[in-house]
Parts: sequence; C-alpha cells; structure tokens
Amino acid sequence: MKRKKTEKIFGVIGLGRFGMAVAKELAAAGSEVLVIDRLEQRVRSAREFTENAYVTDDLSKENLEQMGVGACDTVIIGITSKLDMSLLTALNAVNLGVPRVIAKSTSPEHGELLEKIGAEVVYPERDMGLQLAKRLCAKSVMEYISLSNDVDITELRVPERYVGQEVRSCGIRRDYGVNIIALRSGETTVTSIQPDYRFSPEDVLVLIGGSADMQRFTKAMQK
Repeated sequence: MKRKKTEKIFGVIGLGRFGMAVAKELAAAGSEVLVIDRLEQRVRSAREFTENAYVTDDLSKENLEQMGVGACDTVIIGITSKLDMSLLTALNAVNLGVPRVIAKSTSPEHGELLEKIGAEVVYPERDMGLQLAKRLCAKSVMEYISLSNDVDITELRVPERYVGQEVRSCGIRRDYGVNIIALRSGETTVTSIQPDYRFSPEDVLVLIGGSADMQRFTKAMQK
C-alpha cells in the first residue's frame, strides 16, 4: 500500500464484530483502511468498503509488512480469542514502526501485557457496561462518554432546580468542578453560553469534568 500525503491510513487486524465495526466506521468517514482476517467470508464483506483486504492467518512481521501494515498511521487489533496471537501481532506492528497500535482486550492481565509491548488498550465490553451503568444510575443522563479514566463528557436534561435561573447563579463550576461546553434547546445548539442565560425546561446540557466530579454532580441532581 502506498501512502497518500494528505490521508491517514488505518489498519484493522481481526474482523470480528469489534474490528468490522471499526473498519466500516473509518471507511464511512472517508479514511483509507487496510483490513486483515483469517476468514475469507469476513474479508469478502470488507471488500465492499475497501480494496485493501487480505485473507491470511500468517501474522508474522514479514507478512504484515508485505501487506502494507508498516505504512499505516494507526493499527487496531481486534484479536482476543488467542492471547498469544494478539500479543504477537501487537508486537509485530510496533516493531514495524506503526506510530499508534490499539488492541482490544478482554481482561486486565491481557491489557497489561499489551501495554508493556507498547500498545494502547481498549476494553469495549467493559466500557459499554460502565456507560450503561452510569446512565441507569443517573436518570437525567441522556448520553455519557468517557474520554479517559479521569475525564467524562455527559449530556443531560437541565435539572429542575436550575430552570429559570441564570447560568452564573447556578454555580455548577464553582460547586461541582464541571463545565458547560454546549447547550441544546430544541433544534439549536450553542457552544458559547452567556452568564445571564436563563435555563428553560427543554434545555439539554453538555458537561465536561473529572469522573469523580461528574459522578458527584449527577448524584446531587437526583436529590
């Protein structure tokens, strides 16, 4: 695969549900995507959105290099069924000089080994569970995104206690350490909220803050 000067190249190795979803989304966003899997059926499906699709169970450094993995800016590894294969593939991608290697993990132990190799680790099932739990615990929360272990973005309906109050009088930042980064009212979304704006019942707030602060805020809003 030849690198295009203005376009990032993503590699996805392992086209299970996670890998296929990532590859499709990247391709839909207009990115150049290279995909690899051992099953012909999965690769055939991937050829609907990328020409760079390869069937192989040989994930050696030499073979990955031949298929163009070394030219990728980011490689996502979705292999979890075989721990040794996941680790070896991550190691080979790192050794090929791929700037960013992201690997799916299903256990803390697996994730720790991947991190030692030099890969970033994602836990899709765990993160989905955390997202669902936080949404269930905070009835007013409409959407939740964890940017890291320490920072969250939460979208929620304006708490009833704030309706009719000005932004500056609510003390959300002062009292809870979270910031309003956007406000949606009907079909309108604004990112520059004036201090004298008065909240209305249909408003939806988009907040950013530390995970502990956000949890404290959403819990307080339920009282």
